[in-house]
Amino acid sequence: MGHDHHGHDHTHGANKKTLLISFLIITAFMVVEVIGGILTKSLALLADAGHMLSDSISLLIALIAFTLGERAANYGKTYGYKRFEILAAIINGVTLFIISIYIFYEAYQRLLDPPTVASTGMLIIASIGLIVNIIVAFIMLRGGDTENNLNMRAAFLHVLGDLLGSVGAIIAALLMIFFNWIWADAVASVLVAVLILISGWRVTKASFHVLMEGTPSNIDVEEIVTMMKGVEGIQGIHDLHVWSITSGQNVLSCHIIVDGSMTIEESQSLLRTIEHKLEHKGIGHVTIQVETEDHPHEDSIMCQAKYNMEAHHHGHSH
Repeated sequence: MGHDHHGHDHTHGANKKTLLISFLIITAFMVVEVIGGILTKSLALLADAGHMLSDSISLLIALIAFTLGERAANYGKTYGYKRFEILAAIINGVTLFIISIYIFYEAYQRLLDPPTVASTGMLIIASIGLIVNIIVAFIMLRGGDTENNLNMRAAFLHVLGDLLGSVGAIIAALLMIFFNWIWADAVASVLVAVLILISGWRVTKASFHVLMEGTPSNIDVEEIVTMMKGVEGIQGIHDLHVWSITSGQNVLSCHIIVDGSMTIEESQSLLRTIEHKLEHKGIGHVTIQVETEDHPHEDSIMCQAKYNMEAHHHGHSH
């Protein structure tokens, strides 16, 4: 397990570094885009800057979450601060909703009364924006765990949305330069707002699932039950719960019924077998209570004393 621990720390450090670099680049460019949007009177640029603001907030929150998540567990918070990451993702999702509603409103006003947009300036800034987003997306893909970490994934999805936002602004600027379609700016900003809404909804939904102790999406409960029932010596399983503390940290607890004649050594070996199998299924923290058919709950005190071997080495490895 020491090896896994090292792996976890390594991706954790890499995630933090990647987030910090991405945060600095995006925040710097966001400022450029806000100034550019105001000077050129382009809503598409301002919408993209709004998206970038939500990016930069999401990256900052993710950074804080990783830093807080490192704080050790204590008696008041026995799982440490891992959940902050999920709360952060929800706050971020809500921010996105607010930004998108504002852009819809502003675009509607502009379609009624389109201002003159300095389209060449808009084109230049949007093109720089596209390059910046491509660089950040590349940094995140190379350096961070965008596959399994909800926080990193949320941040990465934001950057992709931004990238599309820049493309929208570029197309709008070109349409304005060549065809003089002044409404293109407002339309591009509405498309960005739709993107922002979609990513906000996704992030919020996924985070809410974790907060509601939902079964992690990569865990198949039926498959786990079948696997456990297949272990020799197990007669039944009940009170099974699987949930996650934060992205990639899944927990399982259950009661198993075994033959009353089983010795302590046999039941310990049985538990180790189950723990090992569960680890391969992506569950690193396991608590199992062993009971016998004849008195399932009466000797549960004794069970706790004798058999309730919490997977300490697993528990601490994270």
